[in-house]
Amino acid sequence: MRPTLPGLGLRRDATGAFQANVWASSATRVAVVSVDDDRRWPLERSESPYGVWSGELDGLEHGDRYLLQIDDGEPAPDPWARWHPDGVGGPPAALDPAAIGAVAPGSAGRPRRVAHSRGDAVIYELHVGTFSAGGDFDGVASRLEHLADLGVTHIELLPVGAFPGVRGWGYDGIAWQAAHEPYGGPASLVRLIDLAHAHGIGVIIDVVFNHIGPGGDQRYRACGPFFTDRHRTPWGEAINVDGPGSDPVRATILQAVEWWLGPMGADGLRVDACHAIVDQSARHILAEFTARAREVHPGALLIAESGLNDPRTVRPEAEGGWAFDADWADDFHHALRTVLTDDREAWLVDFGEMGQLAKAFDRPYVHDGSWSGFRDRHFGAPPDREAHDRFVVFAQNHDQIGNRPLGDRLPAEVRPLATACALLSPSIPMLFMGEERDDPAPFQFFSDHQDPFLADATREGRRREFAAFTRSSGEEVPDPQDPATFRRSKLTWPTTDAALAAQDRCRTLLRLRRQIGSAPVQVEHDDDDRCLRVRRDRWTFAANFSEQPATVPVPAGTLVFATHGDAVLEPSDGGDQIAVLPPFGGVVIEVAS
Repeated sequence: MRPTLPGLGLRRDATGAFQANVWASSATRVAVVSVDDDRRWPLERSESPYGVWSGELDGLEHGDRYLLQIDDGEPAPDPWARWHPDGVGGPPAALDPAAIGAVAPGSAGRPRRVAHSRGDAVIYELHVGTFSAGGDFDGVASRLEHLADLGVTHIELLPVGAFPGVRGWGYDGIAWQAAHEPYGGPASLVRLIDLAHAHGIGVIIDVVFNHIGPGGDQRYRACGPFFTDRHRTPWGEAINVDGPGSDPVRATILQAVEWWLGPMGADGLRVDACHAIVDQSARHILAEFTARAREVHPGALLIAESGLNDPRTVRPEAEGGWAFDADWADDFHHALRTVLTDDREAWLVDFGEMGQLAKAFDRPYVHDGSWSGFRDRHFGAPPDREAHDRFVVFAQNHDQIGNRPLGDRLPAEVRPLATACALLSPSIPMLFMGEERDDPAPFQFFSDHQDPFLADATREGRRREFAAFTRSSGEEVPDPQDPATFRRSKLTWPTTDAALAAQDRCRTLLRLRRQIGSAPVQVEHDDDDRCLRVRRDRWTFAANFSEQPATVPVPAGTLVFATHGDAVLEPSDGGDQIAVLPPFGGVVIEVAS
């Protein structure tokens, strides 16, 4: 029988004392040392085969700074720390969950979790640092009423695990269980989650388990074989989840799941770049991840970003799957963007046909085993057995905006139709922050590396990546290290008539979505006229993807939504109607039941 690993890091036990459990497989001595005074707590090696050192930290209190010392090495931060009040580069502090209100939702006065079914979900993705002027969890909380009124059921926070510096996307996190202190730290995140629940909104946290951010590797490497050279990632050393010494690494991932979904009270997790977590074990760590998550929170919404177009992500573990609730479907975005714009660069080269968008409306994997010229191979697998709500679709997200040279959003003239397509999809729709008001702020790539070498490497890497763009456009790629790049990316929250009209469109679309529910989908398209017609029970969505006005036959009924005021219905022979649509315009018609 597999030995049980204790909770790693510092934990408060039933007596109220802090207990330390440190994985240091090759160490001969391990101690916890106080930063504030000369206290020192030597630990003892347990009898388990993992090399875990344990001991009670008599006298250590909530908020006390500490470090770990392994053998004669320099004292270093605890990889399992849950609080970095001085930033991820400084010493962590002992954290008592009860002291920050991180107890089970519904107990001791905490609001109970919200209960939204997967089919009802509407996700709003946001970056905490750029969502509000304050750039913190409290700034997000200040807009919860707006999001609830809009019809959002979940907010999805870009990674909030502590990362180097103050500003960044969060995907270079170092402390997997510590909420980023410049955002407000763990206590502020608990307040946000509780306030979200009070507004009927769930909170999904984006987590990154495929690599450790630059500068954080040494604290993990000192403990044991946390990394492996058997696999590779584009961002750093691969995490060792399937080699010698990998059990404590897997336990570290599962412990983070338990923390976010348990005491912190989050309602779901989105796992970044699942394809970069390579596991050749008999039981994949991601299957273990979803099982553990549901033990902690049976109703958690678990989303994979696999990059594989593989329905294995959402299939039950008994069928060889990972049992996620839904998979991010980038192909829907690619098919949509390319019929709305002339973009055909990089991964968009395979897209641009109306038939692909029609396919994506019904089954978001456009590449389902078909040929991909971008990859020079066949790619993906058919998802025909999977329900529509097994996929998350979007017209905008952080990747598809931020990984463009200038971080620019879709052109203004196509945004109403793009948003309508995403929100009327039978899959789970996701809005990107500011989309509901056509916010003009870009979302650019920004970082705050403290190491000059890393700062220069990031800056030069970005310039090399988009050298062709710079030559052809004459525009400079923004310097990710320049604070101005970060400031440009902050939402402006416009209150113009046009912005508020866009917000009303989103609210109307989400109200319609609730009415349509899980009605069956029939999709028709016209390549020549660049038109699309989506039938959902008694509702029909007609859209024009041309730069010229177009007419689309529709059933006789009532116009219940239009992207533009000049979209009209005219009678036609046979008792039906014709929708007269402006360029990049769309309408929804409801037939009386």
